[in-house]
This record gives sequence, structure tokens and C-alpha cells, in this order.
Amino acid sequence: MPLDFTKYFVAVPTEFKLRNNTGCSWKVTVKLMNGRVTLDQGWATNTAVHQIKIGYMVTFKLLTPDTLKVVIFNDDGIEVVNKCGKHDEVFAAKE
Repeated sequence: MPLDFTKYFVAVPTEFKLRNNTGCSWKVTVKLMNGRVTLDQGWATNTAVHQIKIGYMVTFKLLTPDTLKVVIFNDDGIEVVNKCGKHDEVFAAKE
């Protein structure tokens, strides 16, 4: 996460909810590493479930202080629409 992005927070949360384009939510922890804020636990699972591949573009929009909207585009620039399905309940965010 760019450091300029963190200026919008009074304090960077330790956890974010990632909401996709169909309303599904995932929780990920946030970690400070080498002076940068990174998405940690939950991100790898989210990436695998939503089949994000090298060459895809992922955008993030801050919805609330602890919720980011995530939109995924494939390597042809087409938005990837992911339906909520069976996935690791540990990381699924409860509404």
C-alpha cells in the first residue's frame, strides 16, 4: 500500500474488510514491513479463491476506515466478476 495512501488514516487499522464487486467480503490483516503497509493474513487465500494471476490489475477504493472495495481486471483489461462461493470461512468477513 503506498505510504501516501496511509495519510488518510488517523491510525492504520490492523485489519481490513475487502469487498468485491458482488458484495462478498474477506478479512485481511495489515502488517508494517520495511516501512510499508502490506496486506498479510487472508490476502493469499483471497488471491487464490478469486484466481488473481500475474498480469491482472487490482484496484482498491477506501469505502470506510476499515473497508476497501476491490475490483479485479484480467490481463485483457476486463473486469473479473466473482460470485460468492464456498471458501475458507476463517477469512470470510461476517456482515
